[in-house]
Amino acid sequence: MTIRYEINPPRVIEDKVLSHKEVQASLKRIQKRISKISNLCDGIHLTDSVLGVPRISPITTGAIIRNDGIKMDITASLRVRDRNITALTQSVYDAILLGLDGLLILKGDEPPKGPKDSKLVPSDIVRHFKDLGFGKNLDFFLSIPADPDFDKITKKISAEPTGFVTQVIQSKDQVFRIVDRLKPQGFKIIPCIMIPSENNTRSARMLGIEFSRYEESILDFIVEIYKLTKDVLITSPNDFAAATKVLAGIKGLKRK
Repeated sequence: MTIRYEINPPRVIEDKVLSHKEVQASLKRIQKRISKISNLCDGIHLTDSVLGVPRISPITTGAIIRNDGIKMDITASLRVRDRNITALTQSVYDAILLGLDGLLILKGDEPPKGPKDSKLVPSDIVRHFKDLGFGKNLDFFLSIPADPDFDKITKKISAEPTGFVTQVIQSKDQVFRIVDRLKPQGFKIIPCIMIPSENNTRSARMLGIEFSRYEESILDFIVEIYKLTKDVLITSPNDFAAATKVLAGIKGLKRK
């Protein structure tokens, strides 16, 4: 039974390569945010270079959080687009040794520069590491659309991940359909919900998300989804204050 919050690790490149001091300052801000919400949620999910822009490794960030004494569940995304099997194996070992709880294996956004595609497939990578026995030490997740065509994700299902993280959902019916099909097969389902706010509007538009479908009752919406899956991922890419307010509200409802 987990409410997770998504965090983007600090960038290492913006208009230029950032200095060590600049990156350290960004990391300190992230640590303060996580410390602030650590009593409002049960887990943190760390992304891996969203939009292909280089950031501090989510596994490294997760280890730093562990060293801060944060006891919550920590998962991280792991891109396959710009890694080979050797690099992925190193990352999986690092995740285990550094005390992370799970990895979301995904293709990843195309980088603005450099090689565009390793040709590796997330479901093949999950199957590979499960066959090697890494599933005993780490949960492996795959991403699925909010409205999946189940005939087109048979390879992901056959990979036998621990579960699936959805793209941003907008309705309870979307989650009910996924749960009805996949949960009886033993998969965990982690729906992703974006916090509706003015600061998150641009991100929502990029993803085709309509806040009007649930913004009037965001707390009730999240709690209803949570009841279906017992695991929810909250994303609020540009509005930490709004996320904190919602997480506090959810915690208050869970206590009742």
